[in-house]
Amino acid sequence: MTMTVRDFRAIDAEAVAAARQAAFPYLVTTPRTVVWESENAPVEQHYRLLVAEADGQVVGACEMGVFHDSGEAGLAFANTTVNAGARGRGAGSALVTAAEEYLSGLGTAKIFAWTLDEPGSVTFAERRGYRRSRCSRVQRLDLTTADLPPLGAGGAPDGVELRTAADFADDPRPLYEADAECTEDEPGDVDTTRLPYAEWLALSWGHPALDRELTSVAVVDGTVASYSVAHTDGGGRYWSGMTGTLRAFRGRGLAKLTKNDSLRRARSAGCREAFTGNDGDNGPMLAVNKWFGYEPAATEWRYVRELSA
Repeated sequence: MTMTVRDFRAIDAEAVAAARQAAFPYLVTTPRTVVWESENAPVEQHYRLLVAEADGQVVGACEMGVFHDSGEAGLAFANTTVNAGARGRGAGSALVTAAEEYLSGLGTAKIFAWTLDEPGSVTFAERRGYRRSRCSRVQRLDLTTADLPPLGAGGAPDGVELRTAADFADDPRPLYEADAECTEDEPGDVDTTRLPYAEWLALSWGHPALDRELTSVAVVDGTVASYSVAHTDGGGRYWSGMTGTLRAFRGRGLAKLTKNDSLRRARSAGCREAFTGNDGDNGPMLAVNKWFGYEPAATEWRYVRELSA
């Protein structure tokens, strides 16, 4: 078998999407999102997508770049996926080696990588000198059978207006301000700074998987108080991109309200499966998702390698 590692080309999008879906079947990944992410990454991120080609067939991929929005310099990411039938033949090692060489050349001090909690993936990471960090709990809700709680006769409590992201098409800045505050409170192993509005417009508002009609927003006295972002793949899969409530409005059940409204919209639109991922220490959202009836689907671990070591 002849193994080649090279840069991604648009013609590879379908194969890369298939590799990602094989490794992480709950994510909203399509050929379109693969191409879009490759073409629209910020220059400062130094994003690069490599593919492993075996005997003329793309069997795996690795996306990499630096956390340009982190307050700590020298942090990077490299996430590798290989088709199930091609594992154990060197594709993963070739991709990770190439990624480490590239990121090292950018002055990277630490590389973060997501790994499924399964023996093969964990062993692969630890043998390469990566150590375990935080975990993410992936959960699944069957929308065809889910008993979603009623929204109430009025749809929302007094003083709360339920809207969608599509209603903010002319001026999405209120959603940006809410997202910026809520993201600051998200637990994680990489602290990030607030994205400039223009960059948020490009990366979040303009993402092809974002479904604005299914993204629900709770407005209180004219202020965006809570929201639940919906990403869809057009094939029945729904991913919760983010559910957040501004600090001044927490404790009022608005996260449940917006997520409930979004899930109901998704089911009406033909979505059959809803997935979400939460940091293992994010107790409030884990409790919210359990309340909805989500069940465990997978555990991911963030692994980190210090290049100086």
